Amino acid sequence: MTATHAVFHTIALVVRQNTDGIAESVGSVVDFLQQGGHEVVFEEQTAAHLGLQFDNIRVMDAAGIGADCDAAIVMGGDGTMLGIARQLAPFDVPLIGINQGRLGFMTDIPLDGMLDVLARILSGSYKAERRTLLEGHVMRAGESIHVGMAVNDVVVMRGTGAGMAELRVEVDGHFMYNQRSDGLIISTPTGSTAYALSAGGPLLHPSLGGIVLVPIAPHALSNRPIVLPESSEIIIEIVRGRDISVNFDMQTFASLQSQDRIVIQRSPHAITFLHPEGWSYYNTLREKLHWNEYPSGEGKLN
Repeated sequence: MTATHAVFHTIALVVRQNTDGIAESVGSVVDFLQQGGHEVVFEEQTAAHLGLQFDNIRVMDAAGIGADCDAAIVMGGDGTMLGIARQLAPFDVPLIGINQGRLGFMTDIPLDGMLDVLARILSGSYKAERRTLLEGHVMRAGESIHVGMAVNDVVVMRGTGAGMAELRVEVDGHFMYNQRSDGLIISTPTGSTAYALSAGGPLLHPSLGGIVLVPIAPHALSNRPIVLPESSEIIIEIVRGRDISVNFDMQTFASLQSQDRIVIQRSPHAITFLHPEGWSYYNTLREKLHWNEYPSGEGKLN
């Protein structure tokens, strides 16, 4: 979807912490936005990290950004984007990613030329893309003890040095299998290029409505990845195992016990990424997964 009528009065800046030299890049973005008539606010952890270098900028928490901001610019890597995306998903604040990390599947604007790209996006020339999230409830003795949201994935896994975990998996009230493995990845299409991919899962285009289940080092080689409808309710029960945990985007955790159940389904919230006009998911895959690298003289069409 291409939109040309959005107005971005107030813009939040979210910046990756512990990045050498980032203040200079942040300063150039702040100056650019203010000169363009936009009000700039800092996310609270960003303000704490940058200290007094920008003491004239208002500071807001995620709820404040959700209530008052028209967009958020994220300067960092995919981890920075994951963290703020989960917090802002309930508020439907669109996200713009400038890559200060390594891979940058979600923070797709390079530092070089970033101001020109931002100018085009903020003038209304952009491609808006919606991404689904997962929500998980950890149930113990019938009570919810932890709730998490994931942009990429929910991962149930054994601890280092522990034996295999045995998991019982149920989908929409139907028993699927008991699985002995190092764990199980439940992934969104966005997360299909992350941990799920390294564990042998398929790539899903972000526009697809699907949830991927990918076993981690299963005991039975017949346990294979499967793509389920996005409407599915997935219940994972811990049958046995030691030091088992569940994590959401590898950023929030809960320790699990035998008989705990994790109920996972699509979140009612979604996130919106604003990409430069002409952005293509296939270009991103080609660049980040190095599909454009051929051995000399091979792989090219004549």
